[in-house]
Amino acid sequence: MRRCHYFAYGSNMFTPRIGARIGSARVIGVAALSGHVLRFHKRGRDGSGKCDAFWTGNGDDLVRGVLFEVTEADMCVLDRHEGRGNGYAREEVRVEMAGGASVTALTYQATWIDPMRQPYHWYKHHVLAGAREHGLPEAYIGAIAATPSLADPVATRQQREMAIHHRPGLPFTTLPA
Repeated sequence: MRRCHYFAYGSNMFTPRIGARIGSARVIGVAALSGHVLRFHKRGRDGSGKCDAFWTGNGDDLVRGVLFEVTEADMCVLDRHEGRGNGYAREEVRVEMAGGASVTALTYQATWIDPMRQPYHWYKHHVLAGAREHGLPEAYIGAIAATPSLADPVATRQQREMAIHHRPGLPFTTLPA
């Protein structure tokens, strides 16, 4: 089966989350996409803000994330989860690995943008969990943590989303009050 590289910079950085969505994801390492900044302005199907690697063109701007190797078939599955064609476009980008190697990867970039959107607490929690899991820089994690977020008005969705953080072998964490 053919494999490809996928650059995750949002909730899919958290390996239990991407693992629950697609089975073939294998971590290659941390990577950065230059000329972009992380925003939570993608209008999600649930009405909240989701992550976007927003193009600035400034080479000093970086979106940090995780490079995975996945099967092409699983990329098609991920397309459905991410809403390819309905809020995200799949793009080919060049990311730089920690050791300096440049790698071509697929990623998703927002096409439905609303700068007034905010993420739900649980979504931001997924992003933070992935950033911490992979040892992204503390300043970058701090910027994510400082992003305003909202309580999900659908309690059952929040419970379902947070259940992944309570699986055996994972540290127990809770959402802010």
